[in-house]
Amino acid sequence: MSDLERDTLLFHASGRPGKIEITPTKPLTTQRDLSLAYSPGVAFPCLRIAADPSLAYDYTAKGNLVAVISNGTAVLGLGDLGALAGKPVMEGKAVLFKRFADVDAVDLEVDTRDVDEFVNCVRYLGPSFGGINLEDIKAPECFIIEQRLRELMSIPVFHDDQHGTAIIAAAGLINALHLTGRTLKDVKLVVNGAGAAAVACIELVKSMGLPHSNAIMCDTKGVIYKGRTEGMNQWKSAHAVETRARTLAEAMEGADVFLGLSAKGAVTSDMVSRMAAKPIIFAMANPDPEITPEEVRAIRQDAIIATGRSDYANQINNVLGFPYIFRGALDVRASTINDFMKIAAAEAIAALAREDVPDEVDAAYSGRRLRYGPDYIIPVPFDPRLIAAISPAVAKAAMDSGVARRPIVDMDNYRKVLSARLDPTAASMQMISEEVRANPRRVVFAEGEEEKTIRAALAFHHAGYGSPILLGREDRIQQTMKAAGLAGALEGIEIVNARLSERTKAYADMFYARMQRKGMLFRDAQRTVNQDRNIFAAAMVALGDADAMVTGLTRNYYQAFEEVTRVIDPKKDELVFGTTILISHGKTVFISDSVVIETPTPDELADIACQTAAKARQMGYVPRVALLSYANFGNPPNLNSERVHEAVAILDQRRVDFEYDGEMAADVALDPDLMKLYPFCRLSGPANVLVMPGLYSAHIAWKLLQKLGGGSIIGPVLMGLSKPVQITSMDASASDIVNMAVLASHDALRQEGFK
Repeated sequence: MSDLERDTLLFHASGRPGKIEITPTKPLTTQRDLSLAYSPGVAFPCLRIAADPSLAYDYTAKGNLVAVISNGTAVLGLGDLGALAGKPVMEGKAVLFKRFADVDAVDLEVDTRDVDEFVNCVRYLGPSFGGINLEDIKAPECFIIEQRLRELMSIPVFHDDQHGTAIIAAAGLINALHLTGRTLKDVKLVVNGAGAAAVACIELVKSMGLPHSNAIMCDTKGVIYKGRTEGMNQWKSAHAVETRARTLAEAMEGADVFLGLSAKGAVTSDMVSRMAAKPIIFAMANPDPEITPEEVRAIRQDAIIATGRSDYANQINNVLGFPYIFRGALDVRASTINDFMKIAAAEAIAALAREDVPDEVDAAYSGRRLRYGPDYIIPVPFDPRLIAAISPAVAKAAMDSGVARRPIVDMDNYRKVLSARLDPTAASMQMISEEVRANPRRVVFAEGEEEKTIRAALAFHHAGYGSPILLGREDRIQQTMKAAGLAGALEGIEIVNARLSERTKAYADMFYARMQRKGMLFRDAQRTVNQDRNIFAAAMVALGDADAMVTGLTRNYYQAFEEVTRVIDPKKDELVFGTTILISHGKTVFISDSVVIETPTPDELADIACQTAAKARQMGYVPRVALLSYANFGNPPNLNSERVHEAVAILDQRRVDFEYDGEMAADVALDPDLMKLYPFCRLSGPANVLVMPGLYSAHIAWKLLQKLGGGSIIGPVLMGLSKPVQITSMDASASDIVNMAVLASHDALRQEGFK
């Protein structure tokens, strides 16, 4: 079993099996809540919908609900696995809908290979869903199924394997043609493959202006030409042309563009050498392209190349399209997704690639500069601007083409709503992760004998984040790994035993120099370094033998913090404190200080506000800081709230560059309706940085929210130390430890001056 296979199976099976769950959007905590959500109150929306079916979009989730439907006859590149075996893919598709466009999706696996049975099963689902995403259905049945369902249903029906690939490929082609000074009207295009995606690609580019006679389609039997009878069907026949070419090699002679949706190795270097000047080669076969970029570059330096793989530039990735296309279609209640909407999506994607790339997107892919050109003709999947670029374009095209049933009046406001709709924490973490992956660092995992730590170190290494160092005894680590079924998986991971390390004396000397004026003898320093893994790990970081460290699994936070800070000092002019990042119900809030300073002074509160705002900004947020108290702007007056009031005055004097206000209660800070009761409040919207008046309130708040609020927690993230250290909670999962290791590595990059 490979590392990827093991990690993937563990990912799917751990905790709640699978990747999706359903959570209510309304409170169900009282008898009245129950009477409103169900009987007797639910009768009222039922009666309204019976009288006016369009009200289903107002009173139910229909307008944001998509069904991801498959029979499993063409699962990824694996073939006909059947409906049940295709379920993990459909769940994954549902996750992508939610993650990238906040579209709720439900996977439905239909256990039939009969076209009529499949169509009859799906056609009656219209009242339940706002759209249908067909997935992993083999050709030619997929063409028949989609066409019939589009005729029978009054909601969008979209086969992503066809149109998603076509739209992203078309976007890349628009820019490749622009860079090479061509237009669709004057290029010769060759498509290799005649399945669902290939047919959709050639049909879309023809609808965009490519002359029919300028495109040659090939399949396993060669060129699809007029008069050919072998292996033909109505979809291939529609693209037959008059040509003397009979093989792919002959078709490629003088071709300007190649679109590959076929198989590994289908294109040879000789074929590429015979293409026209500045050839455009989209080798999109997965997992291995028809020809690799390296093979193309070896003979054609003037080529523009795209593939379906994430490890090459210009990935043709469907996730750039389908979430945002459905978002736009749902928001105008479109009856279908037509060619106007597909072309609008392609043009919007292409236009976004030509725009200046924000710094945070550059940081996510810092191994290369993302600037419009031959190696950047398509935006990257984690560009947060995608939703505000594509969905409005699709919505407008639906309106212009007459298929929108609820037009959007204020398109500028719609773009703003879309930009704010998604919680950006996952994207921010992804961008941080990509920056770390592009600049890997050595991270010491202090509790190296613990199973969760070992799993985290393995995951950290396999993800390409850097080189993990497990601190512990090798025999104990091997025993733990064997018991966990991880035997033999230590390649790329370093083990350091404090008792055997050649660096132990240097660490003891350093530690003694720090502690000798605090009553410590040299032998005490030696013993502490030998026996205390947090001291040893911190010494490794302090002396540059590791770039960062993670600890906290076996000792409470405060003990681990005390040990680390005996070795590592604060940054000059900064406070050391912790920020807990809470992600819940589409909102992300930074809570400070959640672990260190018991009762901050007004100056310390101001410092905490400034440093937390900087951290929020680093993770892609525009900070809005609320300094909290139980009082609202002096009512009722109290000495504790006076500290917060003074902190606000200090921020006034500092002329900081972020929004802030206080003192205010938490409900006012987070509820825009309550905030309206105080029209003088300086915050333009709900706060996303909460500066707490004391450690007690901060710690209690985030612990309660973590256990009862249904959200997830990152941190507490330790800030203000001169060397990168992160301390996990004792109940941290392996994934939590990996996140903290990534954050520590990112801190290391920032301290080293990486941008």
